[in-house]
Amino acid sequence: MSTTSTIPQRKDVPAGDQWDLGSLFSREEDWEQALSEYQESIPRISEFEGTLGDSAESLAAWLEFSTELERKAERLGYYAHLRMSEDLGSSAAQDRFARFMQSATRAEAAAGFQAPEIQAIPDERMEEYLRHERVAPYEIALRKLLRLKPHVLSAAEERLLAMQQEANQTSSKVFGALTDVDMKFGTVHTPEGERDLSQSAYGSLMLHPQRDVREEAHTKFYSEFEDHKNALAGLYAGSIQLDIYKARVRNYPSAREAALFVDDVPVAVYDSLIEAVNEALPHLHRYYALRRRVLGLEKLHLYDTKVPLVSELTVRHSYEQAVEQVVGAVEPLGAEYVEPLREGLLGAWVDRYENKGKRSGAFSAGSYEGYPYILMNYKEDVLGDVFTLAHEAGHSMHSYFSVRANPFQHYDYTIFEAEVASTFNEQLLFDKMRREARDEKLRLYLVNKQIDDILGTLFRQTMFAEFEKRTHEIVENGGAVTLDVFRAEYRKLLEKYFGPEVELLPNDDLEGLRVPHFYRAFYVYKYATGISAAIALSGRVLRGEPDALEDYQAFLRSGGSRYPIDSLRVAGVDMTKPEPVREALNLFASLVGELESGLH
Repeated sequence: MSTTSTIPQRKDVPAGDQWDLGSLFSREEDWEQALSEYQESIPRISEFEGTLGDSAESLAAWLEFSTELERKAERLGYYAHLRMSEDLGSSAAQDRFARFMQSATRAEAAAGFQAPEIQAIPDERMEEYLRHERVAPYEIALRKLLRLKPHVLSAAEERLLAMQQEANQTSSKVFGALTDVDMKFGTVHTPEGERDLSQSAYGSLMLHPQRDVREEAHTKFYSEFEDHKNALAGLYAGSIQLDIYKARVRNYPSAREAALFVDDVPVAVYDSLIEAVNEALPHLHRYYALRRRVLGLEKLHLYDTKVPLVSELTVRHSYEQAVEQVVGAVEPLGAEYVEPLREGLLGAWVDRYENKGKRSGAFSAGSYEGYPYILMNYKEDVLGDVFTLAHEAGHSMHSYFSVRANPFQHYDYTIFEAEVASTFNEQLLFDKMRREARDEKLRLYLVNKQIDDILGTLFRQTMFAEFEKRTHEIVENGGAVTLDVFRAEYRKLLEKYFGPEVELLPNDDLEGLRVPHFYRAFYVYKYATGISAAIALSGRVLRGEPDALEDYQAFLRSGGSRYPIDSLRVAGVDMTKPEPVREALNLFASLVGELESGLH
């Protein structure tokens, strides 16, 4: 398939370029039948209410029923989600997903009694129940639930909170509708012709080699945010208030501690990350100084901070060639990893190319039943897409190993762990491609790309994490977050992170109001810890350290059987200590030095 041809309709995409969702449901009729059976099971939930503490058998009966119900829901939900991702404009796909969500919300509200009833069981009796042969398989999930005991409310209160879930999405949904649909950014003049400016187009235009194109895109983009600044500030302020409300209702000291408690991540890990990155800011400022010199500018602006310093070479990889690059990169992980990955990437796992209405970007969607699917919008002439394929393959193989090593009730791993497995593969691919680069320009291009990747994932996400910490603390300490407060706090961080080489423009601080991850509070720090852990672990494997491969595979198999800090210890890295983050920051400094030498 040519990636330079007219974008096809979904119906015109060859079957060989599509994923095969038959591992979930082979026919639409099968999904409809499964949804009907799921809906018919929901009223049965109430039969268990008030019985969970009666005996080990009663508890086991509920656990077996609810686990099977959740397993059915996951299968239904993944299929509906993937079908909608194929064509977001499909009314049939939208209807299918909406009907599933309505049913899943009903089930969640009906099961609101589970946590309070289980946590009301006296400790001594619970220990007895956990030794029962039918309850024992659920011990890990139960102990995680029992750990939440101080923060779980009564059954009636839990039911009310569950019923709020859809309403709680209002700020996030309105933000998405406003920024992705309603806001109109106009067009940008480029040597290739007039180009529509949008959220996704803005990112690619920041890589354009002509500065006047980047400047026009940046100015028009943030002018539109200026026109909607009050609405955006109100939406984010409402989201922060909701975070704090939910934390206080559940008796957490702060919204940040509530977000980290679920994964048993100490607050010190978050603070240590910020501290380590702040200490390394001189290396970042040194890189911006190099940028200014290479670009021949008196001062950098934000729109000058992402364009490659080494112009991209015309390096094409067909999809099949990209697969071989990725598979070759992960060869150190052994045949048990490589062979199923190759078969999946060349077979039924991947929806390869763009079609009209298809969701942009890329993702991996691994579930307990079915293949660990990957959505791509692969372009043969975009080297970054090879790295994206490696990234999503890391997620999918994490799911592949976890499903095969764990029962459903604790196979699912956290985002904290997921970002390690994906970024790990990117590190192996970078190492392979840099070693095999046939000319100096390609090698330097790869080094520049690696620098920018670490910058975007470690430095930038930590800056975002610091902003979230500051804004929530203002409200928790009795202050108000207004538009002026948001802008002032974000500008301070821009000045600190970008340093003296970058001259900020008046609207640059509106960036703090356009980050969608802020509507999932205290999430972005996981990207920074993830790349730090991945760099440390991939280094162990590439250096051939004793047990490094076995430790990493044990991590992949761990699934949700451990808390993320513990599973990463199994892999060979301790994220409660600053060393992994500092190792990543030292690599960044080393790469900047390598690029400096190569460009002079």
